[in-house]
Amino acid sequence: MTLNRNGAALITGASSGIGAAYAERLARRGYDLTLVARNRRRLDALASRISDETGRAVEVLEADLTKKEDLAPIETILMQDTRLTMLVNNAGVGTAAPLLQSDVDTMERMIGLNIVAATRLTYAAVPAFVARGNGALINISSGVAISPEVLNGVYGGTKAFLLALSQSLHHELAGTGVRVQVVLPGATSTEFWDIAGMPLRDLPAGLVMPVGEMVDAALTGLDLGEFATIPSLPDIADWVAFEAARKKLMPHLSHAHPAARYRARPGSP
Repeated sequence: MTLNRNGAALITGASSGIGAAYAERLARRGYDLTLVARNRRRLDALASRISDETGRAVEVLEADLTKKEDLAPIETILMQDTRLTMLVNNAGVGTAAPLLQSDVDTMERMIGLNIVAATRLTYAAVPAFVARGNGALINISSGVAISPEVLNGVYGGTKAFLLALSQSLHHELAGTGVRVQVVLPGATSTEFWDIAGMPLRDLPAGLVMPVGEMVDAALTGLDLGEFATIPSLPDIADWVAFEAARKKLMPHLSHAHPAARYRARPGSP
């Protein structure tokens, strides 16, 4: 076992895809790991391989984060384990089916995982990080957070929630020593697409980023001090302009009277 200088990272949805790629790379960076997912067999295999290759301590926790009885122990760990210095909120599910072809109960379960679980874990981790004056919260959102016309609208809404939560926390936690990063990937080569009902093979190859490259880019963004990392975006100036346009609206979102275009015109009823 090598000396741990970085503390430990808790990663949700860690048994495959983006979560597993984070686990591999953070272990190489010197983090011990707590890996959370439903598939215990995959978690055990990943943990064994990472521990053998890196010498890091890797703990696995089998949990369905849509169930309160599974979520509560993870919250307790985040509140009490002082080794933890990073939370990667990665667990999530999506669908490509439009609203008119989607089952509302399935949408509710999506909200439970993508929003409720991520929120509760954030509430558990962030106060502990702030109390210690150190920590990092990484929320895995999606490009659909700012392009909700793509894929299912409820899925896009859950990812927009993570973006908004991250923006608020980035502002609130300034000066506390706690980092907040939101990652907005585009199409990534994971099992997500098969589960979402749109097989990866049906997507244009030029749109799909290998999962390892995506996570490498996200971690480089973290190293660069970025709040928002869009791995496929060629020019960061486009994000800067997007943010500038959003902030330009802010002083005008609340006034005592309606804008002139909404006021009654002379002669109108």
